[in-house]
Amino acid sequence: MDTTLSVDTTLTDIAWFLIVGIIVAGFIITMFWLGKKVRAREPAPPTAESQPHLPEGGAVYEVREEREDVEIPKTGPRTGLRPHEMQGYGNFGSTTAHDQEKSRREREQNEPDSGAFGSGGPGT
Repeated sequence: MDTTLSVDTTLTDIAWFLIVGIIVAGFIITMFWLGKKVRAREPAPPTAESQPHLPEGGAVYEVREEREDVEIPKTGPRTGLRPHEMQGYGNFGSTTAHDQEKSRREREQNEPDSGAFGSGGPGT
């Protein structure tokens, strides 16, 4: 009797695994079918003609220019200015430097050497 009971429980366990496996496989197949249906409703990918093109003059590059220095008054216990105290609120009021090369050289000479990335020491 024990062998019959053992065989019955084994077959029952196999049946449950089979049923659960069929349910999981059905769920996965349903999800693929649903995904295909949703994908069919989406618009087609853009064509090459609808993509942006370069301007006729070619690529547009960054313009680098030096600006004239604006003096920041250093009076009182507080030095410097707050944003609302800046000339033109910081977004206008400066002019392009007359001698770009001279201004660039002066700026580069006055900048401290920052060193290698992240080292905090002098560069080599």
